Amino acid sequence: METLTQLLNSISHFVWGPVILALLLGTGMYLMAGLRLLPIRQLPAAFSLLWRGRRSKDKGDISPFNALMTSLAATIGTGNIAGVATAIFLGGPGAIFWMWLTALVGMATKYAEAVLAVKYREVDERGAYVGGPMYYIKNGLGQRWQWLGLLFSIFGGIAAFGIGNTIQANSVADALNSTLGIATWQTGTVMAVVVYAVLVGGIKRIGFVAAKLVPFMAIAYVLGAGFIILQEIDAVPLALQLIVSDAFTGTAATGGFAGAGVMAAIRFGVARGVFSNEAGLGTAPIAHAAAKTNNPVQQGKIAMLGTFIDTMVICTMTALVIILTGSWTSGETGASLSAYAFRVGLPGYGGYVVSFGLAIFALTTLLGWSYYGERCAEYILGVAVIPWYRMMWVLAIPVGAVMDLNLLWLLADVLNGLMAIPNLIALLLLSPIVFKLSRKP
Repeated sequence: METLTQLLNSISHFVWGPVILALLLGTGMYLMAGLRLLPIRQLPAAFSLLWRGRRSKDKGDISPFNALMTSLAATIGTGNIAGVATAIFLGGPGAIFWMWLTALVGMATKYAEAVLAVKYREVDERGAYVGGPMYYIKNGLGQRWQWLGLLFSIFGGIAAFGIGNTIQANSVADALNSTLGIATWQTGTVMAVVVYAVLVGGIKRIGFVAAKLVPFMAIAYVLGAGFIILQEIDAVPLALQLIVSDAFTGTAATGGFAGAGVMAAIRFGVARGVFSNEAGLGTAPIAHAAAKTNNPVQQGKIAMLGTFIDTMVICTMTALVIILTGSWTSGETGASLSAYAFRVGLPGYGGYVVSFGLAIFALTTLLGWSYYGERCAEYILGVAVIPWYRMMWVLAIPVGAVMDLNLLWLLADVLNGLMAIPNLIALLLLSPIVFKLSRKP
């Protein structure tokens, strides 16, 4: 096990080295410039489109609103609780600044992904709308690039079992075990049963459940975090100053925090930011391709809200709770650090906010990512693989609940990076199409 951990560490350092980080941030910056800051300028309009997108009579499987909720179901999860805490533990408060930067340029990336997903989507043998990087690579770049789409599908189909399945189950099992003393295998088994009950209904049931749970869980979590932040409102400017200054100077060792340099802040801030909002991974456009819409640009605007809500709102609030309560120097990490911070800020109740919030977040992530992995598997093997993939998905949940967390995070980091590469290449090559569509009156 130690040898495997060392190997994954080495691969992770390479995958999340300067080249990939530059590709992720560089692609986002290039798209943001080419779009003339459209994601920022059109943010209010995007919220208006989202509200109107609750109902649609256009072609597709789920409403534009439910498409975003499905995407958010997959992104709002352990990355917002355990991922933020891990970023601070490994990279210091400065890591949050790099998460913000990743999210801001990631809005342009997510916009472009959804625009291309709707434009180049297909209808499969079952009559369902399917799309995503593999389809906009095949239909946008042509046959000679199909190997790139196949590569994305292979990485995505496997990665789903890490970032979207076992890590989610493990984080929930760990949180409920530390808070309520529930055995990890029991948590895993219950989650597997619930997920199976939803999966048999396909994307329409996933979208329906996501539309009910995602707004509820996001609002409840924000209210809990907001109450703690309001208690320390005078210290918020200092916390924000700490985040910005440490992003460029590194963080000295203090309390249970071992210290971190600038490169650690950048690496873990970007990596955990991508893990949380998935901008550049190519996953969200798989959900947006199923939206009932004939307008790729409108769906792109709705899609970019996912990155804003996930990172700029929810992740930021988690980070402020951890920093304002002084918990970041406690020596805790992962979901345990977030739970500790909430217990300090809300004595008697805080731990439950994190535990139950994490359970619901992870449940919806399991649902959203099951759809992503399923579409990747379908692209490679056809619709016949769907029931088998769903069976494997459900069986992996209780296994993940009892696995080693550090190994899972390492594996997820590696697979995230590998998924991003084919997608980012496609986005750069197809960017003229995105710019052209976006500038149409």
